Amino acid sequence: MLKLPPLSLYIHVPWCVKKCPYCDFNSHRATGDIPEEAYVNALLHDFQNEVESTQGRSIRSIFIGGGTPSLLTANAYQRLFKGLQAQVKFSDDIEITMEANPGTYEHDRFQAYLDVGVNRFSLGVQSFQDDKLAALGRIHCADEARQAVASITSSGFNNINIDLMHGLPGQSPDDALYDLKQAIDLQPAHISWYQLTIEPNTVFYSKTPVLPPDDTLWDIQEAGQALLASAGFKQYEISAYSQPGRRSKHNLNYWQFGDYIGIGAGAHGKLTNLSTGQIYRNWKTRMPADYLAADNYISHAFEAGRRVLEVDELPVEFMMNVLRLHDGVDTQLYGERTGQALERIDQKLKLAQQKGFLEPLASVNRLKPTPTGRLFLNDLLELFA
Repeated sequence: MLKLPPLSLYIHVPWCVKKCPYCDFNSHRATGDIPEEAYVNALLHDFQNEVESTQGRSIRSIFIGGGTPSLLTANAYQRLFKGLQAQVKFSDDIEITMEANPGTYEHDRFQAYLDVGVNRFSLGVQSFQDDKLAALGRIHCADEARQAVASITSSGFNNINIDLMHGLPGQSPDDALYDLKQAIDLQPAHISWYQLTIEPNTVFYSKTPVLPPDDTLWDIQEAGQALLASAGFKQYEISAYSQPGRRSKHNLNYWQFGDYIGIGAGAHGKLTNLSTGQIYRNWKTRMPADYLAADNYISHAFEAGRRVLEVDELPVEFMMNVLRLHDGVDTQLYGERTGQALERIDQKLKLAQQKGFLEPLASVNRLKPTPTGRLFLNDLLELFA
């Protein structure tokens, strides 16, 4: 039986100081003053066009990504949050995460962000070694990254995520472990540790750097996971590690096939329409100038596209999210989030169990990947395509 899942909100801020050569996100170098007031107006009108899709639900989490969201002032976010709350209720325990760049932080701004409601920071450190940061095209150095964490902490934040990459050009296992040890010493609540991948439409795609061989990548992965576990960080998703009780509410909603509204230039959303029984994805106008020029008084004027997920797509759409989680999800969630009976994919489930990719449903009552299934996740997901 299809049920309305929890609802989150993603807000995209497309401007950054410099485009990194590995980045395939919708980010654009700011060449002058950011049109902050106009952009907040557009975000509020964009959300107004989406209000009907909330279907009475409150917002349980907000993630402000980019680009570099901390390029906008606290006053802009105060006006944005106030305008959003005039249209929808925020949950009492809402998690509001803002991404930040160590190369653009200001201590006074962190305190101001906390005062207007931001309660979680995600800092894009990527490495604590200056040569690696230079190779990644980052605008900060290792000392600035440490200072940024200290500044966020002294401003009153106690829920901080540090983003780190591994598999960097010229990186050895010792290099990767050094980065992790530096992050652990800063005592964040959460560490996102993910492998550098070369994506189309990036500088690295056209001028690919020499990356570590597979054997080295495997050694880095094994040693890093052991180090994080010894420091009390539990791996609950492919690249997410948290201290007890500090998992990301927002990302968990993604991975549990929850709903989320996306506002801002190039933002994506995934939503359930209970009255029609349909689940759809939509995305917004990508270029900032086009987004700002949208006729925001026309319904869905900001929307660049929308696609209803077909019945046959739902199994893999569901699994490609929930099977990222180490503990998976309860079997009943499949029916609640897709509207399909689990028996519909019984043969695919049995095949996945026979291959050793899924734990036996009868014993765990969960859609839970085995260690082998986590290692060969793409092969596991192909079974549901």
